[in-house]
Amino acid sequence: MYNYLDFEKPVADLEGKILELKKLTESGEAVDVGEEIARLERRSKDALRDIYRALTPWQKAQVARHPDRPHCMDYVRALFTDFTPLAGDRAFGEDEAVVAGFARFRGESIAVIGQEKGNDTQSRLKHNFGMARPDGYRKAVRVMDLADRFGVPVVSLVDTAGAYPGIDAEERGQAEAIARSTSKCLGLKVPNVALIIGEGGSGGAIAIATANLVYMLEHSIYSVISPEGAASILWHDSTRAKDAATNMKITAQDLLQLKVIDGIIPEPVGGAHRSPETVIQAAGETIEKGFRDLTEAGGDYRELRREKFLAIGRQL
Repeated sequence: MYNYLDFEKPVADLEGKILELKKLTESGEAVDVGEEIARLERRSKDALRDIYRALTPWQKAQVARHPDRPHCMDYVRALFTDFTPLAGDRAFGEDEAVVAGFARFRGESIAVIGQEKGNDTQSRLKHNFGMARPDGYRKAVRVMDLADRFGVPVVSLVDTAGAYPGIDAEERGQAEAIARSTSKCLGLKVPNVALIIGEGGSGGAIAIATANLVYMLEHSIYSVISPEGAASILWHDSTRAKDAATNMKITAQDLLQLKVIDGIIPEPVGGAHRSPETVIQAAGETIEKGFRDLTEAGGDYRELRREKFLAIGRQL
């Protein structure tokens, strides 16, 4: 059984009935319910397909935040070998909301930077729910500096509601750290590819997602502020997050049309959490193709990056 979202209730009811019938057969009672199970499974698949075919932006935001959605370290473990994380920013301390280090990707050296939310209470607290402090962004800059020095391409895995807004983060220069990380992304001499795998929130995402190529998972979101934050500012009512999400153009489909991103990675019907292996494999193929395309195109990666971001909004 999955953790069902509110709008998935019809599917939850059907899959609950299927589970009950399967338990009945396992109990050894002489009841032939195979045909009924098959019928309910077909109805469940059809219902799930119909729901996900017409998701609203707010529903996509809920899918992007699903607790069972694969997170950064799931991708790192599945796609990269010999991953060696680096800790600390060499200025203040270690921020575990940001995972950064070096690895091998299909035989080639690569620098990996990502935001980890955690998958249970303990790990979520450890990683601060993926919300980085200045130390995390300075660690990212440190890894990008090393990647530049040794000619190693960079991949970013973005999944954050935003940078941590606490007083301690502001005291240590949160805005400056985000700006320097964004500037470093823009100035990399090596190619970089970014994937929005869940939430891409505000400067906390931009700080590591300012890449030559930016891809989003089909049901991920990417925005300058969370829908709840936008609703609080515009209407002084965070409960209007649904209205904000509808108007903010936060979905992968909207952002591809606006030429903010370069491509969409499809997810299984029902979201990435229903088949993590499929999504992670597709992400790996996208990363490989992205770097191959950049290498074949050649040129100055800094200039290509500059042209890409300056062109956003000019031709729609």
